[in-house]
Amino acid sequence: MLPPMDPARVAAAMFDSESRTFAVRLWDGTLLPPARDAGVRGVVLLRDPAALDALVPPAAERRLAEAILDGRIELEGDAIALVEAAARWTGPRPHPALAAAIAGALARRALHALGPAPLEARLHGGRHSVRRDRDAVRHHYDVSDAFYRLFLGEDLVYSCAYFPTGGEGLEEAQRAKLELVCRKLALAPGERFLDVGCGWGALIEHAAVRHGARATGITLSQHQLRTAEARAERLRGRADLAVRSEDYRTLRPEAPFDKVASVGMMEHVGRARLDAYFAAVHRLLRPGGLFLNHAIASVDGRGPTLPWAGQRGGGFIWRYVFPDGELVPIAEVIARAALAGFEVRDLECLREHYAETLAAWLGRLEERYGEAVGLVGERRARLYRLYLAASAAGFRLGRISVFQLLLARPDAEGRAVGTPRSRSGWYAERAKGRPERARG
Repeated sequence: MLPPMDPARVAAAMFDSESRTFAVRLWDGTLLPPARDAGVRGVVLLRDPAALDALVPPAAERRLAEAILDGRIELEGDAIALVEAAARWTGPRPHPALAAAIAGALARRALHALGPAPLEARLHGGRHSVRRDRDAVRHHYDVSDAFYRLFLGEDLVYSCAYFPTGGEGLEEAQRAKLELVCRKLALAPGERFLDVGCGWGALIEHAAVRHGARATGITLSQHQLRTAEARAERLRGRADLAVRSEDYRTLRPEAPFDKVASVGMMEHVGRARLDAYFAAVHRLLRPGGLFLNHAIASVDGRGPTLPWAGQRGGGFIWRYVFPDGELVPIAEVIARAALAGFEVRDLECLREHYAETLAAWLGRLEERYGEAVGLVGERRARLYRLYLAASAAGFRLGRISVFQLLLARPDAEGRAVGTPRSRSGWYAERAKGRPERARG
C-alpha cells in the first residue's frame, strides 16, 4: 500500500508543467507561480485540500464546475484570462508521485458518485420534444428578470452585440445589432415580421418602432412573455407588436410572414431537429421573403474549451445553463437550410463581437455581484460568472463561433424581395438614422 502524500506536494506535482501560465495559491497561502509568465492577471485559489479531487486525473469538467460552484476553487482576478490559460495548459497528468493521491481520489469518486447537483437541470420526456424544450427554456430564462438586468441592462438583449468601431458601450452595441438584423432583412413599414424566440421583446420593439413593421414574437419563457407583453402594452397605439407563448413547430399564423428572424434560438433546437426547424420557418415565410438566422456554432476539430477535462454526460453549460443545447458547425447549418428550400444570400461571422459582449456582461455581473447573490443565491451567481467567463474564453480561442446567416425563400420566379446589390447599406452609420433605445 502506498503511503499517503502531503496534499501540498500533490498540488505542486499536479501543477508542475511548462505549459502552465497561471498562478495557483494553495489553502495554506503557498503560491505556485506560473512556469511561464504570460501576463495573466489572476490566480486560481484552492481553498482546501479536497479541491484537489476535482483535478486529479482523469479530470472532468463537471467535477471542476462543482468545485467552483461550491467555493472550493476560486478564480480570483481576470476570470476569462484564467480560463484561457487553463485551456492552453496541458492539464493535470498522471505522475508516479501522484499514484497514492489518484488512487484515493478514484476511491472517493466511486463512493460518492455525482448525482443531480443543485441547479442542475432535471428534464423529462424525449429530447427536443415540445414539452421538454419548453422546460429547458424555462430552466434558464425563468430565473429572475431583475438578475438578468444586472448584467444585460434595461433593454434585456441576451445575444451577441455588434461593435462596429470597438468603441461602443454595450447598450449602443446591442442597438446596433438590432438595427443590423432589421437592415439585413430590408424590413419595411407594414411588413409582417416574426421573431422566433423573441426573448424579452427588444427586437420586435425595434422592428415596430424604428421600421414600422407589424412585429410578432414567440417565446416559451413565462418571464420573457410577461416582459415582452408589457413592452407591447406600453406601445399600444404607437407601434404594432404582439407576443405569444408558442413553439415554432406549432405556430399557425393567419398569413405567412414577410420577414423572419431567429436570434440566439437555434442553439435550443438540437442537431436532430434542424430539418424540422428550417422546414417550419420555410412554411411560416412567404415566397420571396427573407430569414435571418443568428446562432452560435461549434468549430470542427477544435473540441471543448478545456481539452484535458472530459465532458462525459455533457459539459457544465449543457448540464446547468442551457440543458439540451447543441451547437452545430455552420457548414452543416447551411446544408440543412438548403435542403429546406432556402437560398443563402449572406453569411457573417461575429465571433470577436460575442467575446466582447460576454466580457461586458461579466464585468457588470462582477460589479454588482453582491446584488446578484441577494437575488439568486451564491451558487447561481458563481454559476453565471463561470459560464460567462468560459463562454468568452471559448469565443476568444475560436473553439466556438457565431454567425448571421441571411436566407431567402425564392418565389416562383426565383426572386427574393429586399436583397441588396451590395452590403454597403447595412453598415453605413446613418443609412437609416441612429437607432433609438429599445425600452425595457
